[in-house]
Amino acid sequence: MSADSIGPLPSVRRLQQRENLRDSVANALRAAVISGELVPGEVYSAPMLGARFGVSATPVREAMLDLVREGLVISLRNKGFRVTEMSDEDLDNLASLRQLIEPPTIRDVVPVIPPADFPRLRALAEEIVVAAEAGDLIAYIEADRVFHVTLLAYSGNQKLVDVVSDLRSQTRLLGLTPLVESGRLVQSAAEHHELMDLIEARNAEAAEQSMRRHIGHVRGLWARNPEG
Repeated sequence: MSADSIGPLPSVRRLQQRENLRDSVANALRAAVISGELVPGEVYSAPMLGARFGVSATPVREAMLDLVREGLVISLRNKGFRVTEMSDEDLDNLASLRQLIEPPTIRDVVPVIPPADFPRLRALAEEIVVAAEAGDLIAYIEADRVFHVTLLAYSGNQKLVDVVSDLRSQTRLLGLTPLVESGRLVQSAAEHHELMDLIEARNAEAAEQSMRRHIGHVRGLWARNPEG
């Protein structure tokens, strides 16, 4: 049988499916680290995580290598992966960097977002609320990531989007579980609809300030998880 008779499409499809699975697993694992469901300092094996997410160990190992490169986990030979720990200073520095980049970028993109895109952005914001109401932290983190990087992408600066995505991945939101129990996570999720209200009104300055407050919640309310 000649190479031409075999055809490239089946193998290409399998490769794409594998890459899509790896990306999906990586996003779920990343969200689990950020939300604190995977505990800093704990060691997790690929088979155990695979069972948790309903996949084999292979895509988990592949996805975890992405997280190793991002500094979210450390690979331990013959043991698995340990979630890296972050200090308060690390979290403060990450929040400061995000404040420098995200609010002014949101201000700049408000005038250029096509009105035809508003329904899609609203739907993304609603996915965050739905996940918060369900108490699904992994879905919440992933929906939140998609919403924010989608907005930032209107800047046309992919390097900026990549940097912010990396900063968001490194942030640890260890106070999310108590927020779910208190109902405050739903309140925080609703801020995304408030931001959309400002975007649709073309109020760039107010949208910038809304983003500043939102990032402040990430560092102050979520990461520290103060009482009250």
